[in-house]
Amino acid sequence: MAASKNAAVVEETVVDVPVKKKTGKDSGVENYEFSYKESKEAKSIDLGHGRTKILVWQLPVRLWHWLNALSIVLLMVTGLYIGNPIFSPVENGNADQFVMGWARIIHFVSAFVFMIGLLVRIYWAFVGNKYTRFSILRKGFWSGLWETIKFYLFLPNKKPHYIGHNPLAQLAYWVIFGGCSILLSLTGLFLFTEPQRGSVLESMFSWIGWLFGGSFTTRSIHHWAAWGVVVFVVLHIYLAIREDYLARNGTMSSIFSGYKIDKKKNQKGETNAKKTK
Repeated sequence: MAASKNAAVVEETVVDVPVKKKTGKDSGVENYEFSYKESKEAKSIDLGHGRTKILVWQLPVRLWHWLNALSIVLLMVTGLYIGNPIFSPVENGNADQFVMGWARIIHFVSAFVFMIGLLVRIYWAFVGNKYTRFSILRKGFWSGLWETIKFYLFLPNKKPHYIGHNPLAQLAYWVIFGGCSILLSLTGLFLFTEPQRGSVLESMFSWIGWLFGGSFTTRSIHHWAAWGVVVFVVLHIYLAIREDYLARNGTMSSIFSGYKIDKKKNQKGETNAKKTK
C-alpha cells in the first residue's frame, strides 16, 4: 500500500542538460533574436510549468498577411482568366456578360492592395518587434543560416533555437517572395499603363518595358514571377503545417492570435531541459 502511494506521487523532474545544438550561446552560433535591445522584446504571457506565450506576429503583420493572401488569390484567379478567357465575350452590349471587364477591375484593385501591403510590410520590417524585423544584417544571421541549411539536409549542425522565422525562412521571404513581388509590381505597372498611349501614367512607367526588353518580355516576366509566388505560397503552407505538427508551438494559430508557445528558458538563451523519470 505504501509502495503504491509512493508511486502515485512520482512526477517527472526536469534536469538541465546542455544541448549544444539548440542554443546559440552554447553552440558558438549566436541567435540573432537575442541581439536586439530590451526595448524590442516581444510581449509574453507566463503559462506556468516553464512555458510561455510570446507575441510573435503583431497586429499589423497579421492584417498584412491576410490581406496579402486574399489579394494573391484574387490576382491569380483573375490573371489566369485574363491570360486565357474561358467565357464568351460581350454580346449585344449585355453588361451581365462583361466578365473580362470585371476580371480586369478586380485584378487591378487587388494589385494595388498587394503593392501597398508590400510597402507597409517593408516599413514594419524596420520598426516592428524582433520577430518581424529585417535581420539579415544582424550578427549571427549568416552563421545561423549555414547551420539551418545543414539541419534541413540532416547533417551535423549547431542550429540555434528560433521563435520567429529561422534565417533560411527569412532569406526566402526577402529573396524569393520579395523579389517576385517587386518584379510583379514593376511589370504590372507597365502592363497597366501601356495601353494609355500619350498619358502621364504611360510616360511615368514606360521605362520599365525598356528595362526588361520590350512588352512581350515584360509580360512573360510578369507571368513567371506570378507562378514563383504560387510555388512559394504552397511551400509556405506546407512548412507551416509541418512546424506546427512537429514543434506543437501553435504556428498555425499564431497567424490569427499572434502568439506562439515556447519554453521560458529558450527566451533567455539557456540550455534545454531533458525530462527524466
